[in-house]
Amino acid sequence: MLQTAADKGDALASERLTVGVAARLSRYLQVLTQAKKMGRDSISSQEIGEYTNVNATQIRRDLSGFGKFGKRGVGYNIDYLIVEIRKILRTSGQHNIALIGAGSLGQAIARSPAFADHGFNIAGVFDSDPGKVGTPIDSLHVQGVDELVAAVREKNIIVGVLAVPESAAQTAADALVAAGVKIIFNYADTLIDTPPDVTVHRSSPVVELLHALYFHLT
Repeated sequence: MLQTAADKGDALASERLTVGVAARLSRYLQVLTQAKKMGRDSISSQEIGEYTNVNATQIRRDLSGFGKFGKRGVGYNIDYLIVEIRKILRTSGQHNIALIGAGSLGQAIARSPAFADHGFNIAGVFDSDPGKVGTPIDSLHVQGVDELVAAVREKNIIVGVLAVPESAAQTAADALVAAGVKIIFNYADTLIDTPPDVTVHRSSPVVELLHALYFHLT
């Protein structure tokens, strides 16, 4: 029996991806999502490569491992490929996020459409400053950190985002860990300690600049 691209994608999505493949697929998905917002219907591997700095051959190799998605001379159907990559990355559906920090950065993150574009919903914004608690950020109202545990359980929050000063990052991370969150995305420019079963990812424009500068100068 022939296996369709979708069937093959579902089968291989059940296997754990390598770090490199997962990282590249995430970058492809980001480009595809932005292209869709621009009204595009299709895109070539060369175009994806221009936006991700990944060789077009590598892109085709990555995608062909999960099925036949593109057509020679036509490219990839954006809507279809978005659905398939989300299946492979296991990010189909909606995932709830707790955002810690209601300062300028936190408010910008809460109002950004970037998370929603990829199925992530900011289900609650929390802050330890009594002066910020209760203030509105679009449709949300800032809650106290003491409400975090109940919110995580009630809303099935699986990801925590830290948008706090460096001095508050560890305390905020501890609160997320105590609430049962296993994935933390850290915008603070500092290292935090977590238990082995909690994964921490950092967002640092400095790292991206260093990476870009290296390839510019060499």
